[in-house]
Amino acid sequence: MLKKGLTGSLVSMVLAGLVAPVWTEEAMTADERAIRSLEERQTIAILTEDLATLEQLWSERFIVNNPQNGISATRDVVIDRVRRGLIRYSSYEERIEEIRLWGDVAIVMGSETVVPKRDAIPASQPVNRRFTNIWLRSGSTWRAIARHANVIAGS
Repeated sequence: MLKKGLTGSLVSMVLAGLVAPVWTEEAMTADERAIRSLEERQTIAILTEDLATLEQLWSERFIVNNPQNGISATRDVVIDRVRRGLIRYSSYEERIEEIRLWGDVAIVMGSETVVPKRDAIPASQPVNRRFTNIWLRSGSTWRAIARHANVIAGS
């Protein structure tokens, strides 16, 4: 009887897990909420070309494997690309699919759709990409240390 009841409970838990949302606000840790907030601040800063905020969010040692199949070796290189108008978007939608936390490291993975501004290259066409952002906590401050973004083929 105990065995049957336990099995029924396990089946109920599995079925509930299949229909219940995986992430709810209550289930998120404080660190995950902080990372989601930083991701949102980063998106807004990129959209508004807010270089001061990007300098705050990104470590001096920030490195990017960019969608142009190159490596931007430092934060300053990426910020210079924003300053020169090489990174300019009229819209930027990020969809976080997973956040994994290991101590002082957070890895964020998902997809994003950006629309470059008319004077950017390539201009005005939506671009769908996969991304990975890596954040490192030092004391109570999280800063982005690495990013990888690649264009989804055929998009």
